[in-house]
Amino acid sequence: MTVPLLRTEAVSKTYRMPDHLGRLVLDHLDFTLGDGEIVAILGKSGSGKSTFLRILAGLVPPSDGAVEYRGHKVTEPVRGIAMVFQSYALFPWLTVLGNVELGLEALGVSGAERRRRAVDAIDVIGLDGFETAYPKELSGGMRQRVGFARALVVNPDVLLLDEPFSSLDVLTAETLRGDLLDLWDANRIPTKGIVMVSHNIEEAVEVADRILIFSSDPGRIRADIPVALPRPRTSESAGFRQIVDQVYTLLTTVPGRDGRRGARPEPIGIGYRLPDASVQQLSGLIDSLTEAPYHGRADLPQLADEENLVMDELFR
Repeated sequence: MTVPLLRTEAVSKTYRMPDHLGRLVLDHLDFTLGDGEIVAILGKSGSGKSTFLRILAGLVPPSDGAVEYRGHKVTEPVRGIAMVFQSYALFPWLTVLGNVELGLEALGVSGAERRRRAVDAIDVIGLDGFETAYPKELSGGMRQRVGFARALVVNPDVLLLDEPFSSLDVLTAETLRGDLLDLWDANRIPTKGIVMVSHNIEEAVEVADRILIFSSDPGRIRADIPVALPRPRTSESAGFRQIVDQVYTLLTTVPGRDGRRGARPEPIGIGYRLPDASVQQLSGLIDSLTEAPYHGRADLPQLADEENLVMDELFR
């Protein structure tokens, strides 16, 4: 059997609180990352997603359990694993080239080799011509590209992404996400596996081969959902929407009233996502819409006025 890129066995993390009581954040997580795989992690705030990513990176030690990278135990940051943070985390007094070279300098790479590799990484990530610029002179999307270049320049086997697109506007995030997938699909980066923390369900379905759903208090892996859709993926496809809906349902329902580990989710009734409106109201509204003067299309404020409905009632 091939050795996975990353493996965790019964990883738990407890933080000591100011009242000296321990708070269990992660509870017995078993996880593997295979070669050529992208895994997304979704869960509510406070479910321990970022903590788990830092444990994988060797930045934070687990309280219990073990982490292995290519069969070797991880007890500190190791070569082969790089991380892109949610914040840009750039040194403002260094240029783009200086920020990208920093990791190579820490590894003891010679100056000429550092510069060559940094320039190549900057070019690959789409920042050619900005080598001498400072972070304050760059847009948010360009700063995050520097973060990606800094991570990729060390030729990592595993790339860990902690909500790397969340601080960007929608269009910039979509562009950067698409560029990363293009590099991955074309094998233009040496990375063999990616683990990405996200709050965006559609982003996870677009990018990942598997989606892990974390439950909260403490964080556990509630579900492991495969995404067997060919790339590029379109959000309008039936398969895409089906997985989005499955993930949404898991994120918005509780595992069981007693909260026991392994308890089956409470069943969702047919009315779970239907509006809180009576059948008579819906029927009357449809009748009005189909007749003159609307013939199926209506301006909402005018319709609300004609039907004597306040807007909140009309939306339902």
